[in-house]
Amino acid sequence: MTTLGTASASPGEMAVGRLPVGEARDGSEVGLPVAVINGEQDGKTLYIQAVSDGDELNGLGVIRRLVPQLDPEEIAGELLIIGIVNHYGFQVAEHRNPIDDTKLNRTYPGNESGTASERIAAATFGAVRRADLVLDLHQGSTSCMINEVRVRCGSRHRLHRDCLELAKVFGCGYILDRKGPDGQLARVAPDEGIPTIDPELGGSVGWNEESIRKGVKGVFNVLYRYGFLDGEITTAPQTRATGFSQYGSPAGGLVTFRADLGDRVDRGETLFEITGPFGRVKETVTADSSGILWRHRRLPQVASGEYVCSVGTNVDEY
Repeated sequence: MTTLGTASASPGEMAVGRLPVGEARDGSEVGLPVAVINGEQDGKTLYIQAVSDGDELNGLGVIRRLVPQLDPEEIAGELLIIGIVNHYGFQVAEHRNPIDDTKLNRTYPGNESGTASERIAAATFGAVRRADLVLDLHQGSTSCMINEVRVRCGSRHRLHRDCLELAKVFGCGYILDRKGPDGQLARVAPDEGIPTIDPELGGSVGWNEESIRKGVKGVFNVLYRYGFLDGEITTAPQTRATGFSQYGSPAGGLVTFRADLGDRVDRGETLFEITGPFGRVKETVTADSSGILWRHRRLPQVASGEYVCSVGTNVDEY
């Protein structure tokens, strides 16, 4: 029997339920939606979660399309899935948890007696510890971003190669291989000996169909390669960046980009211009180093010093 929260499944079965994580302001129990898929045959355990940032919905789009396609009688091993981690942020479509004004994916491994976010992190990390592999599905919030996978444990970590291989198997085409901040799940779980990646499935308001399709394909790639399902994949070389440069606006105005997401840019090449409301160019911003335009803001209006875009640097193929 495989159990997660109130969901329990015997071999060859699937079950859904709730994982209790605390109480809301009206005293009602808060439970995260969970699914358990207990394969007919023995095998590894895969943990998948989405929406630890409350406005990042593409991962949830992947899960709701993935689960109906899985037949427990064809699976070897177990899948533990949490569809919505940041319950409070999801309810109000906010990135952070509004109960404690915290970015939940900075609170792992959590604290059972801590803040609302720390309690959620502790409850979900209990499931993570049971897994052999972890997929933490994200996106670039509501900004515009390429589809990529992040390896966050750092190049000197003993599981770095395992996490990098998992990212290559997922196969978005781009990998950001850079140590993440303290408290990120993809940074903390490898310390427990669990290869973990952070697929960043584009960036959008609401769903993005292309990113969801890539995410579903990526999960199936993992299921095939690690023996959960019968099937073969061929891994293609991925474009990897190990650096990340952010650019702010030197002036207030309106942004015009001179490169598209995924474009390679050379040092000194124009990234964007800032114009006034009548089209006069006020400032031109060029790349400090060669790389790939990885992410940029969605809205054109900026204040001086406000974030505009990011370039992945130190680019190679893996």
